Amino acid sequence: MPEHFLPMTRAEMRTRGWNELDVILVSGDAYVDHPSFGIAIIGRVLEQAGYRVGIIAQPDWRSTTDFTRLGRPRLFFGVSAGNVDSLVANYTANKKPRTNDAYSPGGTPGCRPDRASIVYANRIREIFGRIPIVLGGIEASMRRFAHYDYWDNCVRRSLLFDARADLLIYGMGEAPIIALAQRLQHGVPLDRMPGIPGTAIITSDPTLLQHCRIIPSYEEVASDHGRFSEAFRLISLHQHPHSLPLAQQHANRWLICFPPQPPLQQQALDDIYGLPYTRRWHPAYDADGVPALVPVRFSIVSHRGCCGQCSFCSLSLHQGRIVQSRSPASIIAEARRIAALPDFTGTITDIGGPTANLYAATCPRWESGDFCDDRLCLYPEPCPNLDPGLTASLALYRTLRKLPRVRHVFISSGFRYDLLFSESARSYLAEVCRYHISGQMKVAPEHVDDTVLRAMGKPGHKVYAAFVQQFSQVVEQLGKKLYLVNYFMCSHPGTDLAAALELTRYLQQRSMHPEQVQDFIPLPLTRSTVSYVTGVDPLSGERLYVPRTFRERKIQRALAQYGHPANKARITRILRSRGAEDLMPSWGTTGTERKVSRKPVRQHRRDRSPCHD
Repeated sequence: MPEHFLPMTRAEMRTRGWNELDVILVSGDAYVDHPSFGIAIIGRVLEQAGYRVGIIAQPDWRSTTDFTRLGRPRLFFGVSAGNVDSLVANYTANKKPRTNDAYSPGGTPGCRPDRASIVYANRIREIFGRIPIVLGGIEASMRRFAHYDYWDNCVRRSLLFDARADLLIYGMGEAPIIALAQRLQHGVPLDRMPGIPGTAIITSDPTLLQHCRIIPSYEEVASDHGRFSEAFRLISLHQHPHSLPLAQQHANRWLICFPPQPPLQQQALDDIYGLPYTRRWHPAYDADGVPALVPVRFSIVSHRGCCGQCSFCSLSLHQGRIVQSRSPASIIAEARRIAALPDFTGTITDIGGPTANLYAATCPRWESGDFCDDRLCLYPEPCPNLDPGLTASLALYRTLRKLPRVRHVFISSGFRYDLLFSESARSYLAEVCRYHISGQMKVAPEHVDDTVLRAMGKPGHKVYAAFVQQFSQVVEQLGKKLYLVNYFMCSHPGTDLAAALELTRYLQQRSMHPEQVQDFIPLPLTRSTVSYVTGVDPLSGERLYVPRTFRERKIQRALAQYGHPANKARITRILRSRGAEDLMPSWGTTGTERKVSRKPVRQHRRDRSPCHD
């Protein structure tokens, strides 16, 4: 496998014989040359297309030095906050500074500024003047319209305005970035290249509005909850590649967001993941490493997109609702490359994507790059037209298990348990549990109260309970010790104290002790954020209770982590005030609750929760 990285210094440029770069990518993450890292993919795609690309990773935004390190690019600067929104990366759900950052050397926090896209772009504009600046990544993608910002507790205008950038690429950016580079290469000025799918621009030209769908303006959504919900509804309805462009007024200018790019053809996706990634962090980080690489270095991305559309999640909004899968040949070739690495230990740690069991999923509507407007793919129950691709998945896994030097092929991505009830799904579950679960299978019930689950866009609790029973039966038949790792969320809209107590009762009855509980974060552009802001579900119109204060959020978290001695005073006070002394734990010194009502059904006793974006 080639050991060349994209250049980060002038010296590295000289080793390639380059005096000038065509494109410079600026990232809020450390540079890791692995296909799980967005800036590496974009850089390699541009390189494959013949462009000279360099990377400025985590520049010091307090001076100009780092931004001038590679000179002035011939075509444009590409700016990304990184794999995660910079405010999510920098702060907890309770707005406290995070103590570590997996995407920075040694996990050191504070290596990227708040609102990194804005800060980097403005620094570049200050230094280089009228150079084309293009925004990308999940921060830009989810903030492309006027949006609610949890950390400022207000509606902010489109990120494109505050960044003073020329163009914003949303979603997965490989195709738009190449289209942009080609037009600039041929001398097309930025103000004459509107219409690239998956991009947004700013304009003062009213003629560009003629074929657009006008949505409520920034000023309207900032001052009126009804208009805020209406803007979300219209944006949600125009996520098809065949949709009209959307236009949103900001004072005397307009944001125009062109329709999403069509799903990539399988060959194009295969080509992207077949590029010569070194699967290492840049040697500049050898002293401290980059923690985010460690769990994914020997993993494989098998597909993109998520048709789950959980209300709180950004994945389907960023990667798209249509699942796009790589060919088996492409995945097998990548597995062979991994197995050839000198330090490969024999274990491929994951074959997956946003949802593990949606590889090779198909739907007749997806074949034309389209999907239904009048229903969701998996809610309230899976659509009968959706084929989750389980047969193709098993065929792939069987081939991977036979590869030389590969001893284990594990799946560490989360599973949609509501897709595992058919007879073929039961066979799939049995084979996956036999060969591909290292000990813990990840699922995301998120809650047990059906009002909360409905607001989340998750299946009802009975569906999860039925899956737990089925999983227990499968594991017992296999004679293996496997457990479910359940992801739970507190403080989501709809979660009042009664719902929080219901979750506590459920956990206690099963002796489950979540070590980490995800507190809901209102992320830009999500349905749950609209519910958080307005108190009303924007799709159903149902009024929802919203826990807003830090005090209440801490109470809900404490109730979920009922066994922690640090929560004793808070839990005692709440349970007594609600007449729920029967839920009072008996605290031990280890932080586990000793009073057990009954044994769990193959639940992992230390359930963990993920960070949702």
